[in-house]
Amino acid sequence: MQRATTGDAPRVAGLVGELLAEITQAVGVSAFQFELAKSNAEAHRLIAAGGYIVFLAACEREPVGLVTLYESYALYAEGTFGTIAEFYVRPAYRSAGIGRRLAAAARDFGAERGWTRLEVTTPPLPIFERTLAFYEREGFAVTGGRKLKAPL
Repeated sequence: MQRATTGDAPRVAGLVGELLAEITQAVGVSAFQFELAKSNAEAHRLIAAGGYIVFLAACEREPVGLVTLYESYALYAEGTFGTIAEFYVRPAYRSAGIGRRLAAAARDFGAERGWTRLEVTTPPLPIFERTLAFYEREGFAVTGGRKLKAPL
């Protein structure tokens, strides 16, 4: 695992695009407005600002997975914690331990930062039951609720 730099922004944007396309195809609803060039520029900006932490997994120098994190704050979480924004491993590389290593990189980073926990939202169930099972194997517990959004 390596922490992404601004030079990795095109790879980060490409992998996130693959993740969103997979979710869209599975649920049959276009819930994301993804534009590769715009996302590439935004990934560059966010990585440069330091608030968007990305760990990349590669196989023979080709990126095959990523986990993206950001720092959050809440009293219910007893202070500072981490949120996983995107987590993706290309289908051909799943069940090879890459996801487990990405999750470990996220946990290690959070522990170094003094975070109290990591939080993540899964895509819609039951379509993504395997995703939920992966997170549970990695020590995450369902806490209830659904992720909601309101455009500003």
